[in-house]
Amino acid sequence: MIDLINITDILFFDIETVPATPQYSDLNEKWQELWHTKAVQKEIKKPKEDITEEDVATVYERAGIYAEFGKICCISVGVFYKSKETGELKTRLKSYASDDEGELLRGFVDMLTKSFNFPERQFLCGHNIKEFDVPYICRRLLVHQIPFPRMFDITGKKPWETKHLLDTMELWKFGDNKSFTSIKLLTALFDIPSPKEDIDGSQVARVFYEEGDIERIARYCEKDVVAVMQLMLRYKRMSLRLTVDGDVITDK
Repeated sequence: MIDLINITDILFFDIETVPATPQYSDLNEKWQELWHTKAVQKEIKKPKEDITEEDVATVYERAGIYAEFGKICCISVGVFYKSKETGELKTRLKSYASDDEGELLRGFVDMLTKSFNFPERQFLCGHNIKEFDVPYICRRLLVHQIPFPRMFDITGKKPWETKHLLDTMELWKFGDNKSFTSIKLLTALFDIPSPKEDIDGSQVARVFYEEGDIERIARYCEKDVVAVMQLMLRYKRMSLRLTVDGDVITDK
């Protein structure tokens, strides 16, 4: 199937998420109780009676992975396109990054509606997007009451009706569902420059709330997109087209 897909018909994307508030103590009593019910005992491997308030506050650092207790601070996208002058394959990247989640979601949806609105012949691609990125975006769109673009209108769809969602982790499984394979491992395996050179996912919340450096987060997110784009080239047995040199992304 992959060989039949034109790589210029794929929109590659990645999201970065953070807790909805900087600290657990910023939640009101109702939401603190809901956090306990949703995540505390799942995240803290202790008997309920042994869990301390310090444990609860510490585990809240992972609240960003829950769509009910987190929010999206960045969505980065990338595409391949052919130069009109030379026919050479080139790349374009863009990030929707903001402390206003509704604003960045509306920008992302507007782009999809204008440029990637045909699941019959266009594709979305990312790493572990079926378990994380896609459901997270859908849930946050619903929270903000933003209409779903066609590429994300998947409620009730059968697996064969969502073939436009290309998940590089799922593609690597070849039917083996026993384990998670990170993008870091696959980039090492395929000799692709690692995207994890500045910060990692566990540091995004700190950079967002303490440093307020949304541009740094966007650069980090874009490098993840580049890594997935490179990985898809490998899956299609094509030559790598991109290198990451510090903060600069260039054709190879």
